[in-house]
Amino acid sequence: MNENITVDNELDEELFEHHKFVATKGQSILRIDKYLMHLLENATRNKIQQAATSGNIFVNDVPVKSNYKVKPFDVVTIMLSHPPFENRVDPEDIPLDIVYEDDALLLINKPAGLVVHPGHGNYTGTLVNALAFHFQNLPLNSSERPGLVHRIDKDTTGLLVIAKTEQAMTHLAKQFENKTSEREYVAIVWGNVAKDEGTIEGNLARHLKDRMQMAVFADPEIGKPAVTHYKVLERFGYITVISCILETGRTHQIRAHLKHIGHPLFNDERYGGHLILKGTTFTKYKQFIDNCFKILPRQALHAKTLGFEHPTTKEMMRFDTELPKDMKECIEKWRTYSNTNMLNEEED
Repeated sequence: MNENITVDNELDEELFEHHKFVATKGQSILRIDKYLMHLLENATRNKIQQAATSGNIFVNDVPVKSNYKVKPFDVVTIMLSHPPFENRVDPEDIPLDIVYEDDALLLINKPAGLVVHPGHGNYTGTLVNALAFHFQNLPLNSSERPGLVHRIDKDTTGLLVIAKTEQAMTHLAKQFENKTSEREYVAIVWGNVAKDEGTIEGNLARHLKDRMQMAVFADPEIGKPAVTHYKVLERFGYITVISCILETGRTHQIRAHLKHIGHPLFNDERYGGHLILKGTTFTKYKQFIDNCFKILPRQALHAKTLGFEHPTTKEMMRFDTELPKDMKECIEKWRTYSNTNMLNEEED
């Protein structure tokens, strides 16, 4: 099967893992070059085929050609002769909004647009680059990333805790793993959420068609368990402001769970919330939504509250932040719109 593959390295040269993917149970049979195109940003099919010809693509630890058919549970890795760029962190003088700091940890209020750590397509300008500039000798997490205990998406705002010592890293990471930390988010979602409060449960894994999305699967053998508790804070008819408390912390958990119950985050392009999903067909309404999107040009999600046991003092600590300006202005705009419409309906 692999007779035409040439390995692009000397026999004694080490190969470094750059990407690793595990095909889900529901994965349809698909050529590996097509499979990887859905997973790797900015990767062309030609480049993937070249990597396979050079012996850099492995399935279950065996190099394969580009016509190999990926099957459920296959472990696909891309191995290259140089370390991945995301493991190299150059210090960059990027300002940090530090909410709290002591000898063991610090709390950062992350702005929208700041990527948390280097990765494919984002090798500079991240929070980790900023941490490397402002702090020395931060401990590495299990992914070799300095200081990071957890992360939030690029366009999500809010609180992140950073470990400054090995002991703090271990202690804090264990709390997140054991679900003893407190994490509350505020979100604006499309639609009038029916129940005042509820729980969304469902295993999360990569979407079978759009690999940049996560999706909910009923099969317990697919993906990882995820639990989100929500509570309605304010209703405006076509949208709802809610609080979300995470019991687990999976990739895109809130975004995927809310889409699953029919209430995508307002202006969440990845999950379809950048379209007008509720409301009227009037031109004035469309203009109103466009103005809201300009005020809030990202998914409407903020990590508002973070609580945990301090790794040194064992004191329970709880931090809370105000909603960012863009979300507050958007909510106020909806509040005004909702009140005006209600008055007009009463007069009619």
